[in-house]
Amino acid sequence: MSKSEVAQLRERLEAEHLAGQRALSGIAAGTARHRVITARLERMRMVKDALAQQIGEREAMHVWCEVLEGGPLPPSFP
Repeated sequence: MSKSEVAQLRERLEAEHLAGQRALSGIAAGTARHRVITARLERMRMVKDALAQQIGEREAMHVWCEVLEGGPLPPSFP
């Protein structure tokens, strides 16, 4: 059973987001914490760009927002 590339990219976005959140409460402090979070956000952007190649920029941003919000967006979201 193989997952679609879109599903795999979404999972990577979720994993990077979770890792970034954990960095906020981890034992690293100051500059080290900032570098970790910046690296995670940069990886999230790269995954979002790959996702945009698969489903388009608008839909990729929709997925990005859902990941950051922790669930589906309301139906009225453009």
